Amino acid sequence: MNFRLIGVNHKSAPIEVREKLAIPESRLPEVTAKLAKHPGVEEAMILSTCNRVELLARCTNGTSDLRGFLKTQFGAEASALNGCLYEKDGKEAVRHLFRVTSSLDSLVVGEPQILGQVKEAYATARAVGAVSSQLDALVSRSFAVAKRVRSETAVGSSAVSVASVAVELAKKIFGSLQGKAVYLVGAGKMSELAARHLIAHGAGTIFVANRTFERAEKLAKEFEGQAILFEQLYETADKADIVITSTGAPFAIFRKEHGRLFLERRKNRPMFFIDIAVPRDVDAEMAKLEGIFVYDIDDLQQVVGEHVEDRKREADRAEQIVEEEVRKFEARLQTLSVVPTIVSLQEQLETIRQAEIDRVRGRLGKLTPEQELAVEAMTRGIVNKIMHAPISTLKSAAKDPEATTVIDLIRRVFNLSEKKAGEGR
Repeated sequence: MNFRLIGVNHKSAPIEVREKLAIPESRLPEVTAKLAKHPGVEEAMILSTCNRVELLARCTNGTSDLRGFLKTQFGAEASALNGCLYEKDGKEAVRHLFRVTSSLDSLVVGEPQILGQVKEAYATARAVGAVSSQLDALVSRSFAVAKRVRSETAVGSSAVSVASVAVELAKKIFGSLQGKAVYLVGAGKMSELAARHLIAHGAGTIFVANRTFERAEKLAKEFEGQAILFEQLYETADKADIVITSTGAPFAIFRKEHGRLFLERRKNRPMFFIDIAVPRDVDAEMAKLEGIFVYDIDDLQQVVGEHVEDRKREADRAEQIVEEEVRKFEARLQTLSVVPTIVSLQEQLETIRQAEIDRVRGRLGKLTPEQELAVEAMTRGIVNKIMHAPISTLKSAAKDPEATTVIDLIRRVFNLSEKKAGEGR
């Protein structure tokens, strides 16, 4: 497999390096076309996202100076990239692409965006004529592998942050979050992030109460919500379906008697308290009220941990799928490499057979239909017997390291043309 990959990602390089190599979408076709014309490159594709820039190429004899391309294209000095670049050849390049497309190499394992980004890079490469047979087969297979990973594992289904867990739990309580009112008590960063997630999933009105009213006003303005004096907290909290609390109070500010009051005003409609404060803002006794749901920071982090653990377990299963697919692709590609030689051999011998029949036809005189069929059968039989040994040898050698040597030998013996596997452009 003459694939070669070079690149940087969020694990190998800081943003200062990645941004130097990043390629704007508008320039991707031009740079991809240049890479496809780089010496030694037969086919090429470039993936450029906020977390990675990777050049993938099928190279003549498996080699090409892709570092040189980076230096020419981006003015990137080798010293500046030392320790940041990774390079993968052959099977390693195939495995890497399968892992990237399946979101196993992503910052958040299982995130779905990367598959769309690889598809866009592939479409761009195809549009500029940089992809033909083998790279086309590789990238297409990577999409199938990603689909298999998604369908056979749950690697992309678990939430992984406190904010996203809060959304997930709220959905379990209320079904839809559409139009649900959210009350922020205190103005911590994590509660703000949780509120943004809730709004992104359909939550409606936002109330903000903070001991410093100006801070409440500022945050409320960001959410186009309503700032409320902290002294009015107990008079107004029942307006919210979801309360995110993160004050610095040294004691619980929501107790069981408050919960009873809220439920009475809400006619027992449920309330969900997300308590991010330490010490906790919500007394544990309040959670015993029917209709009041309380998750503190430990509860939330435990759910996150469970999801991460679930995702890791699923990622391990996904890695096994990738390994299996790499082996399958390698076997398929190796078999594919001997096909053009087999076809050339068949064409060559058929041409000889036809020429010999035409040469002796005049001396045979007029043949009956039965005699014509007999000549056809006899000559085809001879050709098939001649082809049997070299074709069997080619098929057997396809999976061996010496496949290229065997292909070259048979081409020389039978004087076949020089066209090789993958030459479609």
